[in-house]
Amino acid sequence: MLAGLVSKAVYTMISNLVPSSFSWFPLWNSLRIAAIASVLVFFLGIVCAYYVSRLPKLVKGILDVVLTLPMVLPPTVCGYFLLLIFGVKRPVGAWLLQFGIKVVMTWYGGVLAALVVSFPLMYRTARGAFEAFDKTLAYSGQTLGLSNTYIFWRIRMPNCRQGILAGFVLAFARALGEYGATSMLIGYTPERTATISTTVYQLWRTNDEAGAMFWVLINLLISAVVLLTVNMLESHQKKAVKPS
Repeated sequence: MLAGLVSKAVYTMISNLVPSSFSWFPLWNSLRIAAIASVLVFFLGIVCAYYVSRLPKLVKGILDVVLTLPMVLPPTVCGYFLLLIFGVKRPVGAWLLQFGIKVVMTWYGGVLAALVVSFPLMYRTARGAFEAFDKTLAYSGQTLGLSNTYIFWRIRMPNCRQGILAGFVLAFARALGEYGATSMLIGYTPERTATISTTVYQLWRTNDEAGAMFWVLINLLISAVVLLTVNMLESHQKKAVKPS
């Protein structure tokens, strides 16, 4: 309740500082792109991390390189590869266009770009958490006749939740601040594909430094709220497991 009132007060205060013609679309678009991409990355990263961590060392090493590559490549290179795959004149893009699905220059293309660049963070963090899991707990559950599904959701996931939570937050923050792949794949169109990052660049390019600084502060505020939330969750978890 208090957080809601504070958020409403901050929103009202900021709204009074900006002109009436000001558009909040970049904020809304960035949040929905980051939220959708983060949810997809959350489940995809957990599935990949869980199964890859159980593979032989050689196969695991090869898949690690493939799945982590977007993290070390420049974002513009990732965007370029996405254009090669999903461009309207490319095989996959032309095939999707037959069903009325266009990835390039659409906001949901931004979801794809954010998913690709943020996935390695979720994957690597979750995989590290799964590898650090004490396997004797799973073996004990099996001797008691518990199913693998039950062991995964009720034993493995609770023990790995801190690493998984950290990966999810990192993925969300990365998706929210994504610029390179997003600008390559969906560009900048006001009220259609504009995000906070692309808006900052466009405003700076047109010498509107005040407008660019405004969006920079908005991004900083969101990032600070995300990090504070993580710290509060970690603090709450430590109190919950602290022996009395």
